[in-house]
Amino acid sequence: MELIEKLTVLADAAKYDASCASSGAPKRSSKGKDGIGSTNGMGICHSYTPDGRCVSLLKILLTNFCLYDCQYCINRRSSDVPRARFTPEEVVTLTLDFYQRNYVSGLFLSSGIIQSPDYTMEQLIRVAKVLREEHQFRGYIHLKTIPEADPALIAEAGRYADRLSVNIELPSAESLVRLAPEKELISITGAMGTIDSASQESRFDKRAPAFAPGGQSTQMIVGADASDDSRILRTAETLYGQYRLRRVYYSAFSPIPNSPSSVPFQAPPLMREHRLYQADFLLRGYGFKVNELIGAQGNLPLDIDPKLAWALANRDLFPVDLNLAEPQVIARIPGIGVRSAQRIVDLRRLKRIRFDDVVRLRCVIEKAKPFMITSDYHPQQASLESSVLRRQLSDQPAQMALWG
Repeated sequence: MELIEKLTVLADAAKYDASCASSGAPKRSSKGKDGIGSTNGMGICHSYTPDGRCVSLLKILLTNFCLYDCQYCINRRSSDVPRARFTPEEVVTLTLDFYQRNYVSGLFLSSGIIQSPDYTMEQLIRVAKVLREEHQFRGYIHLKTIPEADPALIAEAGRYADRLSVNIELPSAESLVRLAPEKELISITGAMGTIDSASQESRFDKRAPAFAPGGQSTQMIVGADASDDSRILRTAETLYGQYRLRRVYYSAFSPIPNSPSSVPFQAPPLMREHRLYQADFLLRGYGFKVNELIGAQGNLPLDIDPKLAWALANRDLFPVDLNLAEPQVIARIPGIGVRSAQRIVDLRRLKRIRFDDVVRLRCVIEKAKPFMITSDYHPQQASLESSVLRRQLSDQPAQMALWG
């Protein structure tokens, strides 16, 4: 197979992995050429850094051959998709070629499992090692970690990669047993633990070699099993706490051609994926807990964002006086973010906060109005029923008000 043919197959096969932060890419589909992270079918994806910069990555699989038969995966052993395999040298050549032409800033490399987890991990490491040591490549490298591989190999991968990811895929051990029988939750979390330990050692021991400075991430597929949003977010909360993950990515399940009966034949609403990302952001950046955003069971509403849903469920805490409240309290007002909350606190050292000040800070004023007080404004909506406010502030059609 020609290199360009391999690239076509293996770039398309890589599009289902969301863990490289391809949030700016076009809408994906399991049946077309454009998907997660794909901008042109040739493996270039857009990734976003924590400070908002957009970078382009060559996003490919080393191979889509796989020993495993994960029911939700288009590259599973029993799938009849076209197969291809790069050599490590071919991936190196492609990366350097794309980089030197200024098409990409780095590489996101994953793979199906071939021969054994250790062999597959060795092949992935070889790509990064050759790039770093033989070609002095200083671009970004993100390697997918094979959970069942020897911990020594995972530790070696972290010496060459900027970020590692171990995809948990499903939020419960029960779902993994049913849909991915070759995978074990203990292997996945064990690999996360190996990465976290090596990362912490590198951070605190200056004599230790640098290890995956970008940390680690994971992906969960939404809608491939019966797990609700509560279960998904509780798993994410646990992973953040135990393994210090930088990000958990959520990927709405995309029905697979000739898919087995063990997985759904219909995709979940993409809005569900979006609400999970919003809730995840509240967990990481705003100090929310899953128990505040959602009950022990259930899904996030689709018609309103999770922060607004929390505010409507806690009307007794509002309206908040912007001239008196602490910044963390102000940041919980719908439509006001963490940075805006701090700017409000900084500004009130100079003057009393007025309504126009909030407008000038470019807060989402329509959402914030019912929940805030300024020196010249008290919300008329404060006495409205929550159900009425919800209808007024909904950003989705009424028929999407509830999930399930």
